Amino acid sequence: MTRHYNFCAGPAALPVAVLERAREELLDYQGRGLSVMEMSHRSDEFIAIAERAEADFRHLLSVPDNYRVLFLQGGASMQFAMLPMNLLGQGGSGNFIQTGIWGKKALNEAKHLGFDCHVVASSESNGHTAVPAQDELRVSADAAYLHYTSNETIGGLEFDYTPHIQRADGAHVPLVCDMSSNILSGPIDVSEFGVIYAGAQKNIGPAGLTLVVVRDDLLGKARANIPSLFDYQMLADAGSMVNTPPTYAWYLAGLVFQWLKDDIGGLAAMDAINQRKADKLYAAIDASELYSNPIAKANRSRMNVPFVLADSALDKAFLQQADAAGLLNLKGHRSVGGMRASLYNAVPESAVDALIAFMADFEKTRG
Repeated sequence: MTRHYNFCAGPAALPVAVLERAREELLDYQGRGLSVMEMSHRSDEFIAIAERAEADFRHLLSVPDNYRVLFLQGGASMQFAMLPMNLLGQGGSGNFIQTGIWGKKALNEAKHLGFDCHVVASSESNGHTAVPAQDELRVSADAAYLHYTSNETIGGLEFDYTPHIQRADGAHVPLVCDMSSNILSGPIDVSEFGVIYAGAQKNIGPAGLTLVVVRDDLLGKARANIPSLFDYQMLADAGSMVNTPPTYAWYLAGLVFQWLKDDIGGLAAMDAINQRKADKLYAAIDASELYSNPIAKANRSRMNVPFVLADSALDKAFLQQADAAGLLNLKGHRSVGGMRASLYNAVPESAVDALIAFMADFEKTRG
């Protein structure tokens, strides 16, 4: 069996150790004679899987006790609707820092549902190549929360700071963050946030699972008439099991958390690996006459590295030859073109080394 290097932005690479363990347990989970996919979500076996996964996730991020961790369905895109439904039920407006496509989708969904929204700052004027500075943020007087996307997967734009802001009346505005593409890539201080949410299919596990970390004081603020499966309070009270959860994706996420803890050595170690991978690739791009990256250096994403060729006529050949060399899914998003290498946790450093070597060879022969 041959494993190639997968640079897909999502669903993304999974750790080989996790895939191998899942294969070993696929038909017979720890001598029970059935697969995790066949278990009742209310069985003792699955409850133990779910509880360990949450405990390991809490350990990795040092999640404080006054936060609930929800394992949900619907992807991060469903949170674009669930967030305003839960946080604006008692009035106020959603405030947004708009730095790219995903942040815009979150803003537009809240508007679509009829909630009051306010754009605090936008990077649109610079082509989403640098995030707005902290002192540029202007929240509304009735801000109920401030939403931002810490890493824009498509544009490769990552915040180099955590926004903090108060309303004119001195009230602290809860911070809500879409961390889909950089969660678990390094340590963070969860206590700085009111809500963190992330689709799993990048650094957590397979598609089909979404994690939401929500502070206790933000529960119970939804309107009484929202759907039960959208109500954070109800989901928290039911242990994320108001209905049947995505059990196998939950199990696989738990294996990823164990891999991060036991094989990698925690998020500080993962952070160092990710920094090294990104530094190598950006250095190769910057030293090249064929490749370039448009993002301000302070805001270059460590997870998603977009780059363009000086001659776009070479794009097709680059992708074909990369694929033949076992370097998969390097085509950039259709909205921006060019190339994109996603360097999530499970992408090994050897993959980055192989990509850099290929890029140098391609430039030498075709550039």
